[in-house]
Amino acid sequence: MITIKKSFTLSSPYPLSRLGSPETLLFFDIETTGFSAGRSALYLIGCLYKKADGWNMIQWFADTPEAEKDLLHAFFAFLRPFRSLVHFNGDSFDIPYIQKRCARYGLPYDFTSIDSIDIYKRIGPYRKLLSMDSMKQKAVESFLGVSRTDIYSGGELIKVYEDYLDSHSPYLLDLLLLHNEDDLKGMPSLLPVLSYPDFFQGSFSLGAWNLCRETDPHGTPRPLLKLTCESPFPVPVPVHADIPPVCCLVRQNQLLLSIQLFEGTLKHFYPNYKDYYYLIYEDTAVHKSVGEYVDKTARTKATEKTCYTKKEGLFLPQFAPLWEPAMKKELKDKISYASLSDISFQDPVSFQCYLAQIFTYLGIKTI
Repeated sequence: MITIKKSFTLSSPYPLSRLGSPETLLFFDIETTGFSAGRSALYLIGCLYKKADGWNMIQWFADTPEAEKDLLHAFFAFLRPFRSLVHFNGDSFDIPYIQKRCARYGLPYDFTSIDSIDIYKRIGPYRKLLSMDSMKQKAVESFLGVSRTDIYSGGELIKVYEDYLDSHSPYLLDLLLLHNEDDLKGMPSLLPVLSYPDFFQGSFSLGAWNLCRETDPHGTPRPLLKLTCESPFPVPVPVHADIPPVCCLVRQNQLLLSIQLFEGTLKHFYPNYKDYYYLIYEDTAVHKSVGEYVDKTARTKATEKTCYTKKEGLFLPQFAPLWEPAMKKELKDKISYASLSDISFQDPVSFQCYLAQIFTYLGIKTI
């Protein structure tokens, strides 16, 4: 087994304290000769950690196939003082792979005493919002504008490792170590992508709101409500989502919402329709205690579809029950509306609930 240790300076634009005490975090990455732990082997484990004097890296490299067991011993001995293991897709690959290789050798090691922080898993629900075709580490680095040195993938390096075992070439060793080193160095620079879950899972304050009219693509003026919300967590790259009637732009620490309002007449449907009459000429429903005084030729028993009263005005869409009365165009519509005149965004509970509704509607997961 070959052990490599290095120290260097790395910028960390994301506050490590959001993950835990910086000196208790251990970033790690592995290199293997295949995806199946039963038909391949572990040949490199690399760890990155921060101390008072800066960033440090340690790598354990299997210079012979028999050295794999030594890697496992060395890694778990080194892991003991740390509280959190930070990785990219390690919950699905690295950790189960190591666990299976330990079982192969009858080693008693496991990860039960350490927290797992999987960058990949945390940002997975935001893939659509981030407009990313791939969720590989290099793709996330590219999204964030992070550059890296090596040009090989882990799969391409399997043949390089096989050639190294035959030749023990220092050049091939450097290639293998460099890929792992760049993956490790890239992890702190990947952390700003966690600002997106921070942003959407945090609370927002309302900075400003205003009503306006804009012309749609068909040339029809439409009323809009524009909200400017602020978060304690700025994001590194602007992103947006647009599913009518809501358009969302996230920029730095601001959430900018443009919400199409409905202007006209809507219906409030009553669930206990058997207690109502529908007044044919007034196009409205009244309780039977009142409707019994109406001429029988001008009334009929209300149905689910006709048990409503109407209201005219300017209405805000809501995507789950929140403000009452909930108004609809038709009974089976999924989106309901609340009269804008009855809504106050100064109520922080209702405001946060409404934002959560919007995120769910746009497919942005908040938990």
